[in-house]
Amino acid sequence: MINAQTHNELPLFDAAHLARYTGGDAALKAELLALMCEQARRCIALIASSPDRQTWESALHTLKGAARGVGAFALGQACEVAERAPEADWPAAADAVAQAFARTERCFAVS
Repeated sequence: MINAQTHNELPLFDAAHLARYTGGDAALKAELLALMCEQARRCIALIASSPDRQTWESALHTLKGAARGVGAFALGQACEVAERAPEADWPAAADAVAQAFARTERCFAVS
């Protein structure tokens, strides 16, 4: 069973991580976070309707990389856990990823 609480020990958003890549450029930061959120929405839609393991793992792997790239480490960890979930746990895993994204997106909005 997937537990959303599993990912609380990791930061929702490590702004310093992203700042190393953007050089502190606020416009670039905003653009990268917006792109990551767009990618997350596409991947979460695929995860929610995934017909097979290949689609499931591919969407989660894509989102995991996008999240970690911008410093959204808790979301990346949620994806990593979900990638390994047995098919019977996919609904709970998809929910945990969606919840992690919602928390992360709120964090982006105030950063």
